[in-house]
Amino acid sequence: MDNKRLFLATLLSVLIVFAFEYLMPRPNTQQTVNKPEQTSQRIQEKPTSDLGQVGHIPQVKQESGPEMRIPIDADAVKGSINLRGAILDDLVLKNFRETVKPDSPLVRVLEPIKNAHPNFVEGGWLNTGDGSVKTPDQNSIWKANGDKITPDHPITLTWDNGQGLVFEKVISIDKNFMFTMEQRVKNNSTQPVSLYFYGRVSRAYTPVEMHGYLVHEGPIGVIDQRLEQNSYKTLRQDAKGQDHVAWSKASKGGWAGITDKYWLTAIIPQQDKDITVTYGFEADANQPVGIKPGEEKGVYQVGFSSQKPISIGPGETVGTVANIFSGAKEVHLLERYEKSYHIPDFWKAVDFGWFAILTHPIFYILDSLNTFWGNFGLALMSFTLIVKAIFYPLASKQFHSMGKMKALQPKMQAVRERYKDDQMAMNQQIMALYKKEGVNPASGCLPMLIQIPIFWCLYKVLYVTIEMRHAPFFGWIQDLSAPDPTNLLNLFGLIPWDPTIISPMLQLGIWPLIFGLTMYLQQRLNPTPLDPMQQRMFQLMPIIFTVVLAGQPAGLVIYYSWNNLLTAIQQSIIQKHAAIKEKAKLKKEGKG
Repeated sequence: MDNKRLFLATLLSVLIVFAFEYLMPRPNTQQTVNKPEQTSQRIQEKPTSDLGQVGHIPQVKQESGPEMRIPIDADAVKGSINLRGAILDDLVLKNFRETVKPDSPLVRVLEPIKNAHPNFVEGGWLNTGDGSVKTPDQNSIWKANGDKITPDHPITLTWDNGQGLVFEKVISIDKNFMFTMEQRVKNNSTQPVSLYFYGRVSRAYTPVEMHGYLVHEGPIGVIDQRLEQNSYKTLRQDAKGQDHVAWSKASKGGWAGITDKYWLTAIIPQQDKDITVTYGFEADANQPVGIKPGEEKGVYQVGFSSQKPISIGPGETVGTVANIFSGAKEVHLLERYEKSYHIPDFWKAVDFGWFAILTHPIFYILDSLNTFWGNFGLALMSFTLIVKAIFYPLASKQFHSMGKMKALQPKMQAVRERYKDDQMAMNQQIMALYKKEGVNPASGCLPMLIQIPIFWCLYKVLYVTIEMRHAPFFGWIQDLSAPDPTNLLNLFGLIPWDPTIISPMLQLGIWPLIFGLTMYLQQRLNPTPLDPMQQRMFQLMPIIFTVVLAGQPAGLVIYYSWNNLLTAIQQSIIQKHAAIKEKAKLKKEGKG
């Protein structure tokens, strides 16, 4: 009964942790996301503009013609700005490649509208609805006062509307991934004008949504001090019949953008400005009728606009500043930007999940250990030793209890034989035996149950943080965030065949096999279940867990294998020491 309870308790705890992370709503999302009718009502409270309902900024089809671009060259990125529309739509990361191969293409985070996977950022001004004031759009041709943007040389773009208004954008970049865009409007006319400012991130394709609730991918932001996340599917559904707006909320400052697993493009307004943030989707009017759900073509839009129009009198100049982040979600860098630019909770762009109170510190410990060792694999092993040291008192109690349980098995088997036809009497006698020998059968569960959240948080760190991406170990493991690339089913590469073409479940590498062996070794030290069904169940567990972990990040498998090996060594030493003490005690009692 004790082993059965242990197995069921462990399995139930794992299921609870996974279900909590996968099935519960994302943090602070559903509480604030409006239903369609509520969204429509809220949007109508704000004055309308020439864009239809305020908050949605229709995409303008760019006219064909020769491109005029200003190159961007910083330490971490390179790309260009399109002078047609003053759009930031071309950016690659100098220090990140798509795969571990040294000649792999650099990761691209922004891409022009005419390309296959358009991602772009823009900001500007909108008139208040009567259309009397001409404002720049995606086809406006801007003039530049320089020929390149570098960390030491910002550039100023200028556009004249021909009605006395001159629009300026001063664009600069730091050494990493943060742009600053200062927008100004000079009113050289004789009449006052009122304009809204806006900024937005657009994605004109639907990426493959890889992992659902395991890691958030899609619209994200901290608006009105709350983390707001949405899926592409939700945007497509909720934007129907709402003038392309799926969600809208008022805020003072904040930030919003579109995130991938490792990359983020976000636009950050002045933190003292009252803005309205919107998540939207504008379907392609030319797509076929009756297209399948999930295959809709269109543009996802995340952006903000000022809540009230800004009045600009004759001879006046007004302006606003926004920042644009487009790059890798490096935790330390996000936190530095959070402090220096006063961006609320910018670190939450990394999906540490519901257990961030544990996941975040675990990341820092691993990152510090990696700095010390220069290898994340060794950092994982060192982290295992730390966890073992912390839980040593509980583990010692657990292994002492298991040793006593193992010693009691002959007596328990005798009780089972004697009362095999009376289940109630058998249970009563076994419990009496536990009490007589001072054994608590549940004591072995506690250390395992306490460590399950740590295992899960470690899994999240390995899976979602870019610091783990392409981090090598030794030998054939060149990426701890990816599964072990070797496979037993093709004799570790001797047969030129990839079994995972048939099914991803057919990935069975060397490290998962090592894990299975360590789990089997650990089982051998535990009391053997007396029930034949339980025996078969426990015999299958190393095989089942080996197959399950085969497709998981290699770093996680290495951690579990090392943890199992240390546990087996620790358990063997403690149980041998306990056995020696027990023999000495019995010998002393015999002499007495």
